Amino acid sequence: MKLLVLLAIILLIIAGHQLLRIIELSRGLKKTKEWQINDTDNDMMGKAMLAFMILFFLFFFWQINRWIDRSLPAASSEHGVKYDALWDANMYLISFVFLVTNFFLFYFAFKYRGHKNAKAVFYSHNNKLEMLWTVIPASALAFIIIFGLKYWNEIMSAPTDVNKVTVELYAKQFDWTARFPGKDGKLGSTDFRQIGGTNSVGLDTADASGYDDILVKNEFHLPVGREVEMLMRSRDVIHSAYMPHFRAQMNCVPGMVTAFKFKPTKTTAEMRQDPYVKQLMAGINKQREKEGKEPVEFDYVLLCNKICGASHYNMQMTIIVESEQDYNKWMAKQRALKTLASN
Repeated sequence: MKLLVLLAIILLIIAGHQLLRIIELSRGLKKTKEWQINDTDNDMMGKAMLAFMILFFLFFFWQINRWIDRSLPAASSEHGVKYDALWDANMYLISFVFLVTNFFLFYFAFKYRGHKNAKAVFYSHNNKLEMLWTVIPASALAFIIIFGLKYWNEIMSAPTDVNKVTVELYAKQFDWTARFPGKDGKLGSTDFRQIGGTNSVGLDTADASGYDDILVKNEFHLPVGREVEMLMRSRDVIHSAYMPHFRAQMNCVPGMVTAFKFKPTKTTAEMRQDPYVKQLMAGINKQREKEGKEPVEFDYVLLCNKICGASHYNMQMTIIVESEQDYNKWMAKQRALKTLASN
């Protein structure tokens, strides 16, 4: 078997050598030098540019059609609707510019292909063209910047709802802890020097307002239709609290508290009944079935969107959005820190 493979390789080398000899001999029969480009070559390359443009655009639209059903469902927060609107406006604008620019790029390569009788025109300056390609991009950028700043200021403004829900997200390699205020409605102060043992989030034991705080792991609940204020801390490195379905993200920086607010508009149960979400989860479970894994249901998730270490991929927490009544029932079942400490 090895001998046959060796013979095949030798024969291929001989055939390749003979083919090169034939090409070398054919070059001598041409009346022109091989490096000289003629009109036939230019016409062929010009038409090839048009053909490539058509294939390129077809592939572009095919990609959109192929992957559009893998994108996130519609935003589940009040500000997320504005976020998605701005995103869509940007994508439509960028796609339009992309298509127009590439059309002229390929079309001009065809139209102005080389010709033996053609002569290039020296065109040094044109004020109208300069104004055109300065004013149009500047206007488009002004639109993006103005509306971006408007939505940014609205999204990042201070919480205004007196009945807001306050949640602290405490990040460390490689998990999350959520802390809720107790009956006094206040989160206790923290002191990083007291981190250790059962005091995993560094609560200041001298501050009595933190005794009734509630710590939860694995999942936490939020009421639908109420403003949520997220306060974020990190123990070790920069993490990023990312809740994609709410279009919410904020870095968690060691030594400081960052904040983000949003208002959930759809419960977890409502999202599970959404036709697009059902289709999305069906595709996910089909792939899981091929891998021998159990099917899963839709859940809101809190992820870390910074590459924070070896187990970064596994740093996530489930978020349950539910009615006010169900949220109150869940809160009633949670035990305060003082109660836990006494046990």
